[in-house]
Formats: sequence, C-alpha cells, structure tokens
Amino acid sequence: MNPHAYTDAEISGVYRAIRERRDVRHFKPGPLEPGQLERFLGAAHHGPSVGYMQPWRFVRITDPALRASIHQHVNEERIKTAEALGKRADDFMKLKVEGILECAEVLVVGLIDKRDQYIFGRRTMPEMDLASAACALQNFWLAARAEGIGAGWVSMFDPQQLRDIVGMPEGSQPIAVLCVGQVHEFYTAPMLELEKWDQRRPLTEILFENRWDNTAA
Repeated sequence: MNPHAYTDAEISGVYRAIRERRDVRHFKPGPLEPGQLERFLGAAHHGPSVGYMQPWRFVRITDPALRASIHQHVNEERIKTAEALGKRADDFMKLKVEGILECAEVLVVGLIDKRDQYIFGRRTMPEMDLASAACALQNFWLAARAEGIGAGWVSMFDPQQLRDIVGMPEGSQPIAVLCVGQVHEFYTAPMLELEKWDQRRPLTEILFENRWDNTAA
C-alpha cells in the first residue's frame, strides 16, 4: 500500500469533485456562509505556478453599480460573439452565459502587470502565467463544488475595457469574471453538453502514443 495515498473515502471525494464540477450559470439568492469565500480563495492561492510567480490577483466586486457595469459590458460582448458565430448565432443567444446579477459574489481575476520579469519557465512559453492562473481557478472551482457552491467562469469581455472598469494597472490582464453562489441544483452534465452545443470527446481521441495522432493502445 502506498503510504502517501489518502484514505479510500478521501480519494473518492477528490475524484467526485473533479467529475461533478460544473461551470454554473444559474444561481439562487442568498449569500455564502461566513468563511467560504476565504477558503475558496485560499485553495486558489495554493495552486501551482510556473517559477512560483503566483501571477493571479482577485478583485472582489462589492459595489452594485460596478457589478452592473460589468454585466452590461459582458452582455455587449455576448451580442458581438453571437454576430461572430454566424449560423449558430440563434442557438448561442438561447444559452445563459453568465449569472453576474444573480450570484452571491463576483470576482474579477487577472494576471499581474510586469510579468516579463518572470523568466523561470516562461522564456519560450510566456503564456505559462495564464496556465498557472487557470490552475488556481480550478482549485477554486473544486473547493466550491466540494462545499456545494457553484462557480462560473465568464470570459466574454474585452480585456482592456474590463481592466479600465475595475482600475487594473497597465500591463495587467483580466482573464475571468468569476460568479460564485448558491445553486438550486448542479447540472447533471456540463451545461453546453445538455444544450447539445458540443459533447465530451472519448479518451481514445485525446490520448496518443509517441507521436501526435498515433492512437495509444
């Protein structure tokens, strides 16, 4: 037996959170319990980061007018996205793509400015700062799901405009509007799968051996 392994129950809980995590768009009224947001942020801040740069920053939106401004901007981008989708525009506009006005908490997540000074692990792949922040957001998501709280990553915005709305410094980069709150229920499958927008690929299509497109045994 591996002495470093968790108990069977703990392992099951980790895999359950991964399997049942959802990008939530539908929220019910009500605040989070005291301490929950801090725990989720703590989980995010324990995420791995290339060169230990910890590039993530979280802006908690508590001003209703500011939340409304963010919602308005996201809705404007939603319309532009529909226009860009062409034939799928009508299908797209039927989807609920955010819950900014309904959720308990809204966080704008961004990458720090002056990221060029971080070279370790980024010399040839500077985008690893974004990869690191995505890991932090996944930690947040999983912690929230484990406590029965929904979280939704909204990415329909113009980075420059959102940066201006929340007063982020030049050189920083917003990557998410994160909606967090109570839910009536979690989707039984990813929402876009339920809405038949797309479906999860089988492992046989994503796992190769030795060379790209050489299907693994």
